[in-house]
Parts: sequence; structure tokens; C-alpha cells
Amino acid sequence: MDADHHIADGLIRRDDGSLGCAWHGADPLYRRYHDEEWGRPVADDDRLYEKLCLEGFQAGLSWLTILRKREAFRAGFEGFSIERVARMGEADVDRLVKDPGIVRHRGKIVSAINNAKRAAAIQESQGSLAAFLWSFEPEASERPDAVDIGFVRATPSSAASTRLSKALKKQGFSFVGPTTVYAFMQSMGFVDDHIEGCSVRADCAAARMAFKRPGRV
Repeated sequence: MDADHHIADGLIRRDDGSLGCAWHGADPLYRRYHDEEWGRPVADDDRLYEKLCLEGFQAGLSWLTILRKREAFRAGFEGFSIERVARMGEADVDRLVKDPGIVRHRGKIVSAINNAKRAAAIQESQGSLAAFLWSFEPEASERPDAVDIGFVRATPSSAASTRLSKALKKQGFSFVGPTTVYAFMQSMGFVDDHIEGCSVRADCAAARMAFKRPGRV
């Protein structure tokens, strides 16, 4: 088979014969992200914080642009360690604004440092950032019976992402609007938005089923 090609609205048949969500296209880096990361639940505070930051940087750009820069972001932001980034100051902002490997948007860089401080405060008050974030996982009644391309296109945000967005803003976070937060929830496994028929969907569903929600007994 010469190349990935569309076989249904929202799906492509890949060169190995498997079906995948069409949004990853033929780019191998994007496909690995789709197959191995997107939609799989995460409970690690630093990884959750990282994704919130990167989704904020992505606003106005494609996710593939950010994905290609992710290692440079990780180098510049101390591996997105909440503890380390929370200690960053104006000299770090100046350094990062000059870093050609990342998106050099001063406001978003300042926001990432601020959000680390806010995340550290949540860790102090609530035990973990993960427990706080996962308390906003949508109920099953808020999810569709089937995820098709129509649902995906019609759902840039959700009631759950709006609730979490408001809660994060109340905690002092920035660049966390409902659309940004919904993209975060999709990628971190709070929902499974792989389209019905995607070969990865069942694995993500199983991972979500086995996942122990942080903060729950």
C-alpha cells in the first residue's frame, strides 16, 4: 500500500492495514503520538502540568508544530518539573524568549511559570495536581453513545472542560480556556475521543477502565 488514505469520514487506513483517526495523517511522529499517547490516562503531576502548558502554547498553532518542538520545550522548562519551573524568574523568561527551539511568546512563557506556582499550591493544599484535575472527569451520562467525526467536529469544548477551566482560573491558572482544556482532557485520557473504528480506541478504553483515578479510595 503506497500511502495512508481515507476510507471513511474521520478515519484512514494506514500502510500496515490498520485504521486510525485521520487527523494524524502520514507523519510518523504524529502517528506515534496518536497510537501511544493520545487518549491514554495519565496520573503523573508533572506530565499533566506539561500538557496543560503545551496546550496553552499550541493556541493559534497546530499541535504537530508543538509536538515537533516538545523536546526543546522540555529542555527549556527543566523537564516540566513543577517544583523547578515554580522557582523560575525573570531571567528565565528572558532566556526562554530567546530560545529558537520553542514558541517564543513571552505571555505564554510567563503563564507556564505562573501555572507551575499554582500547581505547586494545589499539591500543597490537595495532595496532588492529578487528584484535583481528575475530579473533573466527565460522567458517563455526559458522553455520547458513539464517537464519530460529527461529534468531534461539534465538540471543541464540553461542559466538563468548562467546569475545569473555571476551576483552574479560580486557582490562578492562565491560558486554560474551555477549548484548550478539552484538548488537554482528550490527550490525557479523561475522555476517549478516538473515532469508532480506530484501531487504538479499544486499547485506550481498556486503559481507562483499568486506570485508578487519583484521589479516589
